[in-house]
Amino acid sequence: MEINKVICDDCVNGLTRIEDNKVDLIYLDPPFFTQDVQRLYSKETKTELTFSDKWNSMEEYLLFMEERLTECKRTLKDTGSIFVHCDRNASHYLKVLLDKIFGMKNFQSEIIWTYKRWSNSKKGLLNNHQVILFYSKTDRFKFNRIYTEYSETTNIDQILQERVRDKEGKAKYKTDENGNVVIGKSKKGVPLSDVWEIPYLNPKAKERVGYPTQKPVILLEQIIKLVTDEGDIVVDPFAGSGTTLVAAKILNRKYLGMDISSDAVLIAEKRLETLIKTDSFLLKKGKAAYQNLSENQLAILKSINAMPVQRNSGMDGILSEYLDGKPVSVKIQKEEETLDEAINKLIKSSRTKKCEYMILIRTHTDYINVIDFNRIPQGVIIMDSYEMQIDEYINNKQLKSFVL
Repeated sequence: MEINKVICDDCVNGLTRIEDNKVDLIYLDPPFFTQDVQRLYSKETKTELTFSDKWNSMEEYLLFMEERLTECKRTLKDTGSIFVHCDRNASHYLKVLLDKIFGMKNFQSEIIWTYKRWSNSKKGLLNNHQVILFYSKTDRFKFNRIYTEYSETTNIDQILQERVRDKEGKAKYKTDENGNVVIGKSKKGVPLSDVWEIPYLNPKAKERVGYPTQKPVILLEQIIKLVTDEGDIVVDPFAGSGTTLVAAKILNRKYLGMDISSDAVLIAEKRLETLIKTDSFLLKKGKAAYQNLSENQLAILKSINAMPVQRNSGMDGILSEYLDGKPVSVKIQKEEETLDEAINKLIKSSRTKKCEYMILIRTHTDYINVIDFNRIPQGVIIMDSYEMQIDEYINNKQLKSFVL
């Protein structure tokens, strides 16, 4: 068997060149039955890459997939696994096909890869996930448990105290003969679930090469770590831009990729020469690292029907309803900011986002105790926070009519 290379050939031919029971992991990112043609400009080849996913019928598509999946099963070791990437267009059909080829008993998981993408969705729900079907060849498949961090809602007792089940099967904290809660054994975290929140590749990601269906390296790394060890063989029959192969090489696995497109093979080979992976700040630091607004600030935004904006020093939110077809930005004055500083930050941030109207929530007075209406830039509306209004009322201060 050839290893550590990319073959330019239809995988139905390439797979026949692999001996029986040779491969540890096969990952497929095949056509999704979108009935569309994917187009994207590649900065690697300086050309437009096209990928046709049009079929005469679902039957034609499934026959195409069955031939290739059957060959995949033959090449897998008894300890091997296969992951098939798909989406809502054909995942239900592929699940039935995989049950037929690998057996229902060897179905392990339906992994949901979820991500955030902005889109002007047609009528209906915005599609923010894809499906990865995980099957093993036998019940002796290799599996390396991966642990994740506890959720923000997990308290210290849930982590430290040992749990048991009572006669009704309900979980409860274990106690000793004196009724004291028993401290459990050390824990590594929460076992990885079948819902993976891994960011979609943004247009400016370093690893992006312009291939229409490119997936993030960190997604493939997680799959590879789950069911293989160093030195194991990973095969991708629809290699595309080579993401699976890059992940395998980074993790010291042997690899073999196949693709019918010579452009794809060229891109994959170049990527394997210089391994690039985009680190995810979300995965490293967690959601909380993106959230710089306090609960009080979020409550203020909610009270005026504004959507929160994180990680922006000049803007904290956007009104849910636009004004004259333009977004309306909102900033809440911070404790250390003077009114002028807050206004300047709001204007600077808003102008780049095409916001002609801006709302500043004033939270305190500074050395300027009286607002000069003539000094307020055009398009800026100043509102006092509820707390400030109450303080001014208690202190018998006269509220200015232009301050909302």
